[in-house]
Amino acid sequence: MEMKDTRSGFGAGLTQLGKTNKNVVALCADLTGSLKMGDFAANHPDRFFQVGVAEANMIGMAAGLTIGGQIPFTGTFANFSTCRVYDQIRQVVAYSNKNVKICASHAGLTLGEDGATHQTLEDIGLMKMLPGMVVINPCDFNQTKAATIAIADYNGPVYLRFGRPKVPNFTPENQKFEIGKALHLEEGTDVSIFATGHLVWQALEAQVELEKQGISAEVINIHTIKPLDHIAILESARKTK
Repeated sequence: MEMKDTRSGFGAGLTQLGKTNKNVVALCADLTGSLKMGDFAANHPDRFFQVGVAEANMIGMAAGLTIGGQIPFTGTFANFSTCRVYDQIRQVVAYSNKNVKICASHAGLTLGEDGATHQTLEDIGLMKMLPGMVVINPCDFNQTKAATIAIADYNGPVYLRFGRPKVPNFTPENQKFEIGKALHLEEGTDVSIFATGHLVWQALEAQVELEKQGISAEVINIHTIKPLDHIAILESARKTK
């Protein structure tokens, strides 16, 4: 199983968008290398804005760019993408339904060596509370690339969350990503396991161990936190009760 980081999936998706969608622009808060935005910056210097360590300004700039028809993708760590600039996102992106794609790497506890100041778990809760905000947490390189490409066609604010460590890359290459549609990875009749992000692979490993114990587990990839696929959850509950 090939191991690849999801942040590189974002970079690959952004690179492809740079070639196929002239309205896509990118903004980064001094973390171009970490967010894998270098190819986009090199190939489209007129559509890339390095704002420095000024995350609040980056969000304001992105909101302004949408007025001219651009589709801005912002990039920094998840903690700085949300907690540090929550007021700006709330006021100038969410409430006014601006077409800004807030893309965040190093989410969760995947950045232990940098300390608590660079980590966030509450980002999902913060972003899903905002009006009109779509929240996506893909599981591997391929799905992150597909999600990055898909959100460019969605009109409205999006929070795309991914991580730093390399994880198994197990979903199909060149897949079509459908916002709000959960994916059934394994069928089961005894229990349901709902997972998102990097934990999806661990859920699949848990399914294998449960099967050894005679327990049939269904595994569902909830890559979109909002809008949540309520139908998939309810149907799974009916099958496994």
